[in-house]
Amino acid sequence: MSENETENETENVKDRGPRVALVTGANKGIGYEIAAGLGALGHRVGVGARDDARRETAVAKLRAAGVDAFGVPLDVTDDRSVAEAARLVERREGRLDVLVNNAGISGETGPGWVQDPTALDLDAVRAVVDTNVLGVIRVTNALLPLLRRAPAPRVVNVSSAVASLTRQADPAVEVGPVMAVYAPTKSFLNAVTVQYARHLAGTGILINAACPGLVATDFTGFQAPRTPRQGAATPIRLATLPDDGPTGGFFEDAGVVPW
Repeated sequence: MSENETENETENVKDRGPRVALVTGANKGIGYEIAAGLGALGHRVGVGARDDARRETAVAKLRAAGVDAFGVPLDVTDDRSVAEAARLVERREGRLDVLVNNAGISGETGPGWVQDPTALDLDAVRAVVDTNVLGVIRVTNALLPLLRRAPAPRVVNVSSAVASLTRQADPAVEVGPVMAVYAPTKSFLNAVTVQYARHLAGTGILINAACPGLVATDFTGFQAPRTPRQGAATPIRLATLPDDGPTGGFFEDAGVVPW
């Protein structure tokens, strides 16, 4: 195929069919509800997950609910897996309109979810950084060429209000237990999000961080006031922003979260 034919194919694929989304960690919890919500809005949704059985179960459940869903084997900590996922999306869809980086882990916690900064296992810290930050970078960079082919690309990084240094440093604000691994990785993720937004300014790609709130999932031991569907609302809103929407921001249901 000539260079001109390649360019024409790229242009044609922008207007082909429904918007295409990929959600990482979409086999359960908030990720599943983000996939379901985007599917209900007419998106064709890639269910990114590393566990084959859970991924296919989620795809079947979404399809039964009327969502145009397909499975994407994806381990965000594995370079080869991420590259293969990007190739799968390219072969199948030719472009990507929405990327939601939802996959994340908390790391080991003590009683009351506490992560004592004076007693951290550095290998455990590296593992959480690898998923929550480096995983987002791996996936975003691998999918960026496909996002550039879309007419109105959106990237959402699922963060947490515990990433807010403003809130964490204010003794008058209730921010929950000390989480010396998880919280800093989300602050790191927010900082990376801002740098992407700066670099991609003017390209039409909008990238933002979303706080889903405290949601009842296995991540929280199902001890939380919000449902996964409620937690998915802000990520879905940011994934469907108009062209004049914000970029490089940090949002929750109530509005902007302070850095």
